[in-house]
Amino acid sequence: MRRFLPMKRITWPWLRRDATQNETSPLLPKTGSTKNNAEELGLVTADFQAGTNSGQEHNSHEFARIHPYYSYSLGDYFLKYFLILCNLMFTVLGLMILGLGIWGLISKESFAQEKIGSIGTDPMLILVSVGFLLTMLCLTGCVGALRENHCLLKLFSATVLVLITAQVIIAILAHTLRDQIGVYLRSGMLAAMSRYQDDLDLRFITDEIQSNLQCCGADNYRDWEFNIYYNCSAPGVLACGVPATCCVDPLENGTVWNSQCGVGAQLLDEFTAQSVIFLGGCLGGISRWIEQHEGLLGTVVTIIFGVQILMLFITLRLMERIKRHKA
Repeated sequence: MRRFLPMKRITWPWLRRDATQNETSPLLPKTGSTKNNAEELGLVTADFQAGTNSGQEHNSHEFARIHPYYSYSLGDYFLKYFLILCNLMFTVLGLMILGLGIWGLISKESFAQEKIGSIGTDPMLILVSVGFLLTMLCLTGCVGALRENHCLLKLFSATVLVLITAQVIIAILAHTLRDQIGVYLRSGMLAAMSRYQDDLDLRFITDEIQSNLQCCGADNYRDWEFNIYYNCSAPGVLACGVPATCCVDPLENGTVWNSQCGVGAQLLDEFTAQSVIFLGGCLGGISRWIEQHEGLLGTVVTIIFGVQILMLFITLRLMERIKRHKA
């Protein structure tokens, strides 16, 4: 009966075998295709080698043009560490100025409760502010150069440029208004003399000027009449006198400071007074001191100004090198 009825074999699912290749089936090597694959691989390899040999020089030049390689030279390292050294030196200077200002505030007990209200007018705050700003500025340049930080170096160079511009403007104004500066200086010194007994800072500055320049008063020793304590109409012991720093020899026997050596000096004539006190004023002493040290002052100002310009130039060059190196 099987012979007459066509029977179709049924393939059960678990007995099926998929002999075709698709994306999910493993790649099965084909018989007879090994030779063709080897020939195609040989042709592709030959073409690749030929293209590589012919375009190697062109591609290398193109890569060098698009992505240049830049390395630091010896001069770059010299500029970097020279900038670091200069900033370290000015940082030490700033710390010294800051320490001097803080020492002045502490020694005068400016932080005491009864004096804390007038600390805003204390001249020592100028030293504290200058020392702090100088320290922070130099630390910014030092860290920026050491870490090759473009932002810190940019901030440092901008600040130095502002300082140089301000110094040039001040120098021009000082040269233009040199006649009026003497008038302002005289009025300021007379104001300091009138508050000599009331303000310890003004007293310290006045004493230092008179003792170092060997002078007395602004124009002459009779300028102390502007002080209410040294005026001849004052009822105290200091009437018609001058401070001890005006005396030619304020020390008795070279050991004891005689604070009463200038008592009654304004009542003496100039011939007698010249053996006791200095007759000349401090404005003339300041002018003579500037004339005697004009060369030294000019050299110091030129060096400081030149160092600032040099540091600005080095910073700009170093910023350019860092930018090219990181590119």
